[in-house]
Amino acid sequence: MLEMKGMTEEASSYVDQVFYTFDMDGDGYIDFVEYIAAISLLLKGEINQKLKWYFKLFDQDGNGKIDKEELETIFKAIQDITRSYDIPPEEIVTLIYEKIDVNGEGELTLEEFISGARNHPDIMDMLSKMMDLTNVLEIIIRGQPQKSLK
Repeated sequence: MLEMKGMTEEASSYVDQVFYTFDMDGDGYIDFVEYIAAISLLLKGEINQKLKWYFKLFDQDGNGKIDKEELETIFKAIQDITRSYDIPPEEIVTLIYEKIDVNGEGELTLEEFISGARNHPDIMDMLSKMMDLTNVLEIIIRGQPQKSLK
């Protein structure tokens, strides 16, 4: 759908996932209203709104839970896009699950994810830094075909 030359499969899949979460009407385009809503959420959204959006983005199979593989795939993709490889994704995922997977099931529900992130400022800070979508939004906007005006 989007031209993503030189990106890994994970990075390309991640950009697609971001696109789909912002394409609210599912028409294959991010129109002006959807773009403004995305920017508003990212820049001015409340913490719970952002965490719900992160959860939706991380829950790639849509089953209402985030497993370790889904989270690791997202973090690998983010690192491929940002070219920032400071902490291996496996370590990030291990840290998150050690602190917020209260049931020890290897999956996070929306409630666990939100309360865990809110109760651990270090995790919230890490998520906020990693979820800076400036690069991704630029890729999406550049890669969209121009919609003709009628």
